[in-house]
Amino acid sequence: MIRLSLLAIYVLGFSAYAFKDWFKSLCALILLMAVIEHPDMPKSLLGIPGMNPWNLLFGFVVIGWLRARKTEQLTWDMPRHINVLLMLYLGVVLVGWLRLMIDRDAVSLGLGDLVSELLINTVKWVIPGLILFDAARSRDRFRLAVMCVLGVYFLYGLQVVRWMPLSAAVSGDSLSERSLKILVNEVGFHRVNMSAMLAAGSWAIFAARPLARTPFEKAAVIGAFVLTVLGQALTAGRAGYLTWVAVGFILCVLRWRKYLLLAPVLVVGVLMLAPGVVDRMLEGFSRPQTYTGLDGQPTGPDVYAVTAGRNVAWPLVIEKIRERPITGYGRLAMVRTGITARLAAFQEGFSHPHNAYLEMLLDNGLIGFALVMPFFAVVLWKAVTLFLDSRDPMFYSIGGICCAFLLALAVASSGSQTFYPREGWVGMWCAIGLMLRVHVERKRWLAAEVPVAAKPLPARPGVRPFRPAPAIARWRTTPARGADSPLAKGPSDLISVSAAAPAAPASAPTGPVARPLRPGGGSRFAAKADAVRRSAGGSRGPR
Repeated sequence: MIRLSLLAIYVLGFSAYAFKDWFKSLCALILLMAVIEHPDMPKSLLGIPGMNPWNLLFGFVVIGWLRARKTEQLTWDMPRHINVLLMLYLGVVLVGWLRLMIDRDAVSLGLGDLVSELLINTVKWVIPGLILFDAARSRDRFRLAVMCVLGVYFLYGLQVVRWMPLSAAVSGDSLSERSLKILVNEVGFHRVNMSAMLAAGSWAIFAARPLARTPFEKAAVIGAFVLTVLGQALTAGRAGYLTWVAVGFILCVLRWRKYLLLAPVLVVGVLMLAPGVVDRMLEGFSRPQTYTGLDGQPTGPDVYAVTAGRNVAWPLVIEKIRERPITGYGRLAMVRTGITARLAAFQEGFSHPHNAYLEMLLDNGLIGFALVMPFFAVVLWKAVTLFLDSRDPMFYSIGGICCAFLLALAVASSGSQTFYPREGWVGMWCAIGLMLRVHVERKRWLAAEVPVAAKPLPARPGVRPFRPAPAIARWRTTPARGADSPLAKGPSDLISVSAAAPAAPASAPTGPVARPLRPGGGSRFAAKADAVRRSAGGSRGPR
């Protein structure tokens, strides 16, 4: 009762506050994701389907955002190619859902659940990231948004540490059994999903270190990173363990190469402090084998234990993909094609292929796969370019945060997860929105500071092309920035002064300056020549 009362005060308070400062209410909404799947979270209010506390606060935030767009003079300036890729991605989601609605006889969900869970909620999780892109145009807003996004995964880790005893990390069996029961009942997420989410969140927190301005803030970031890593270790999710190692290795190779020297220390620490993690990682390798050859000797690892039954499900999924490789079957194809029923004979209740790449091919075929993957690839490339840009700590910080989420999803998708937007990955969509905002502002700053390269003027037939001096060429080729140009508006105060180019000296002329058309033809060169002639005893004669 106390929890529900505090939740009601939180939601109603920030819903009312949205009319005064909707952005802070948005950040409160993002923080609420830490308990969105908690068993005590109400799934509906007043018997209205879909009306839960998160959706209620979400509605007030959207209203406040729409009202403030005019007063704050916000314009939608997301790059056109990102808009196109995002619309194609959401279009694949919509078409897959429509195909499900046409053939839903094998699905046990009702019409309301199919609409709310598989369509509205799927699109809903993307919207907070889009709002952050549109509104996080000041440094204060940016820092607040990053803190709340990362705070969600810190709270996830805190809940895992709260409910999973540290003594469970001593044995792999104890760690597996406890995490399988406790996490779903107390946190609301399965251990496989929680492990992948914390793998992404921990490295995202570590990448946020450059945003810390004081020693206390830096210590807080490191402490949050350690606690999140501890929580991830206690989930017993092996796919998440591999994801954590892979993401950390890639980020270290890209920018943090000195931290690669700490890898041996990390291995020794895990062996000494958490042997249960090692047992979970080696499950299927270190136990007695169940598959034997003709001579009765083990022939290799227990593949079923190593893959947790995926070696049974994947061949059936691949077989169905080959039957319809171009278009797929639509959403929930695993259930609608009978694969889940066939797996019941192996005592496996898979309703998901446990491989996001296979799921996308099974649901949407090669066409859907080719329309969805470019969005993630382009966004990841933009995040990497920011991560490698050292001109502003904000550049490589948000670039690293976004890389951590996207790389974690890419790696974890080989053993679980999904490319459809889900509640556990709202932080990734928020990071994408913030990263794209910084990318756009950096592009504006570069356009304002760096002149366009000179291009030769076109020549008439039979006439040698005229190539003007660099100063004249730069002036003639600078593009006009009208009111409709995306670069017409200069960068916001999101870019710090330290990242900008050094200002011109006070003695520099501000008005138009006459430049010589050829070296030696101007007055300053003539003055130097006269001084040399006078020192040599000569005079400047007629030309």
